[in-house]
Amino acid sequence: MAAGPRLSRQRLGDLTYDIVTGTCAAAVPFLLVLLVAVIARAAWPALSLHAADLLTGNTWDVSRGRFGALPAIIGTILSSLLALCIATPLAFGAAIFVSELAPRRLRAPISFLIDLLAAIPSVVYGLWGVFVLVPLLRTHVMPPLMAVFGALPLFRGPAYGPSLLAAALLLAIMILPYITAVSREVLVAVPRSQREAALALGATRWEMIRDAVVPYGRSGLIGAVMLGLGRALGETMAVTMVIGNRHAVPHSLLDPAYTMAAVLANEFAEASDDAHLSALMAVAGLLLVITLLVNVIARWLVWRVRQPQQRIAPRLA
Repeated sequence: MAAGPRLSRQRLGDLTYDIVTGTCAAAVPFLLVLLVAVIARAAWPALSLHAADLLTGNTWDVSRGRFGALPAIIGTILSSLLALCIATPLAFGAAIFVSELAPRRLRAPISFLIDLLAAIPSVVYGLWGVFVLVPLLRTHVMPPLMAVFGALPLFRGPAYGPSLLAAALLLAIMILPYITAVSREVLVAVPRSQREAALALGATRWEMIRDAVVPYGRSGLIGAVMLGLGRALGETMAVTMVIGNRHAVPHSLLDPAYTMAAVLANEFAEASDDAHLSALMAVAGLLLVITLLVNVIARWLVWRVRQPQQRIAPRLA
């Protein structure tokens, strides 16, 4: 007689668990759809009237109703890609050192210090950039770059300090711990048999890392890089404090620039006109679309990398 009530209680518990977990899982896409709907509704007046100018225009003049966001779009993409180019080699090198080369007693402290960088608030990074990085670039970095590489378009212009280069360097420091942490976990998860097989075939330690460990975790490493790119695209406060906030397409790494997140941070609180507010929501929508596209591309790249591995695995089995 006791088995029946106990079984019914177990089924009730399973049903409750399914409902709770299903609700939590459905809440995530629901919130995304709700966010997109709210932004699209608020941005529709600007998109219906100024869509072409928003994507291709260079002039941002609230008084005349001109809302060209092309400089902010270009500044966002350039600063994020430059930061990614700077941070990725450093992050991969740090991850390989911690997971493969560092003595065991040093791995935990080094990993802790790298992870600690991710816990620093972005406004603290911004203050460090304003009082340390920007003066350093203006006084000791930009003049030598202009003297040596001044013939190149990338290094022309006056050394203002706040610039695309300053924003890229600060973003690189900020995304470094994210790429490093994920890459480290990916490399640690590579089976020990991969390393032992490479060493047994006569490979050196570096050849083992290059030919056995890194290719095995390639999909995870790509995911780490794309995670860092997504983090860089959405960064607001720190970039706003060091990029210069000039609404013009930068022609040099030394030029001040603008980003979409900086536009929202600087102007959203002061937007009293409906057209201005709608244009800002359109910029927010563009930023959301770019971020979603980055995530879709990341998933596609990971899928492309995993496909050959999934075809080879059954043959080896």
